[in-house]
Amino acid sequence: MSPHDTGHGAVASTTAPPLAVGLVGAGRMGAFHARTLAQRLPGVRLAAVADPTPGTARALADDLGCPTALTDIDRLLADPGIDAVVIASPARTHADLVVAAARAGTPVYCEKPMALTLADADRAIGAAREAGVQLQVGFNRRFDAGFRAARDRIDAGAVGTPQILRSLTRDPRLADPARIPPWTIFLETLIHDFDTLRFLNPGAEPVEVSAMADALVRPDFRDRGLLDTAVVTIRFDNGALATAEASFQAVYGYDVRGEVFGSGGMVTMGDARRTHLTSYGPDGIRADCVTYDQDLFHDAYVAELRDFTDSVRAGRAAAVGGADARAALAVALAAVRSVTTARPVRLDELEGP
Repeated sequence: MSPHDTGHGAVASTTAPPLAVGLVGAGRMGAFHARTLAQRLPGVRLAAVADPTPGTARALADDLGCPTALTDIDRLLADPGIDAVVIASPARTHADLVVAAARAGTPVYCEKPMALTLADADRAIGAAREAGVQLQVGFNRRFDAGFRAARDRIDAGAVGTPQILRSLTRDPRLADPARIPPWTIFLETLIHDFDTLRFLNPGAEPVEVSAMADALVRPDFRDRGLLDTAVVTIRFDNGALATAEASFQAVYGYDVRGEVFGSGGMVTMGDARRTHLTSYGPDGIRADCVTYDQDLFHDAYVAELRDFTDSVRAGRAAAVGGADARAALAVALAAVRSVTTARPVRLDELEGP
């Protein structure tokens, strides 16, 4: 097993033709996924890139030797030569693209969030189910070696019954607050933490959410609706209590951590340090920190696409499916409602008329 292999998925066949994967969205995350498809996964090839911004798809495709670059996403989805599609476009487009890919009979990997409303999540899940295609969602922490090892320990009973859980995401820098859509901190940042807490509390589901949020990094944007700092508490149906917190600016680096405390012990995971080197000198103790998500989760990002493409070849269900995306979204929407109403919100309230 290579040092970058988390153990997920099957080994690619050396005789089968490469799996032809199309990419939708050639931005920052799309470019990373494109490089993974083109260079990091044996038995997989990047067959086409589509992005509506003129020149964007072509620049990425040319850089990676991909033969096809399109501004018309529908053309990529309709191409019978595409075996699977990876969606890395803006969040507001995800649900419609999942539906379109599924209706074309194409297995689809979608970056988080899969949808911005429960109705759209149900529509996407239903389309994939009806078409009988794989639908995987980009919750990369499930594929990180440390988080995966923590789940394995929990499954083995090492912490006993989970009682208190914690997950946090702190981005290194808030660049342009004017470009952040409303509720991003819940729908696109903390949604990772909401999924992580479900992942680390297996068999349990959230039932109640209470959230607080404010503009503490850039208070001058508070009157424009910016929320750059948030704390969410979640009660699970097995009695466990959880917190999820986020900040858009941690001056020391990109900080993602988790913790599960239970009746029999505790596991922690995550580390902002670039390496395990710690230096001791006259100015004190120092460790260099990661400042970019694609550095901290490089192997996890690769592993999740490896697992998706393996699932397509093997004809098995995706490891992280639409139901997981919907569950995390429900917590995010409950957090939005909690902030709006200044009260705890039960998740079953979201299912009402």
